[in-house]
Amino acid sequence: MSAADEGAVRVDSWVWSVRLLKTRSMVATACRAGHIKVNGERAKPAQPVRAGDEVRVWHAGRERIVEVRRVLRKRVGASVAVECYVDNTPAPPPQEAFVATVARRDRGAGRPTKRDRRELDRLRRL
Repeated sequence: MSAADEGAVRVDSWVWSVRLLKTRSMVATACRAGHIKVNGERAKPAQPVRAGDEVRVWHAGRERIVEVRRVLRKRVGASVAVECYVDNTPAPPPQEAFVATVARRDRGAGRPTKRDRRELDRLRRL
């Protein structure tokens, strides 16, 4: 690293170090897929991260938004890792928002007919 990059570390190493993702290879794969952004830009695994940067990680159907407080080069315990970033992730919506009304068939009614399936598809589109 050059003198300008002092105090910076690779984004894949930092995200793994603070335990946002389980393995470094998962982080690298997420970077290549565009699921990790640094300051709003897609990040490659080797992109440097400094204190004050905003890192967005999309994993398991949820986006985590964290601000880098301290740069780590090695993986640390969970209690230390939490002190190295500020979690700005909005609270998840309540579970009621995810519960969709599902059409229930009577027990023993058997497989839906083609007509039943078309009616269900029409209802789902609305």
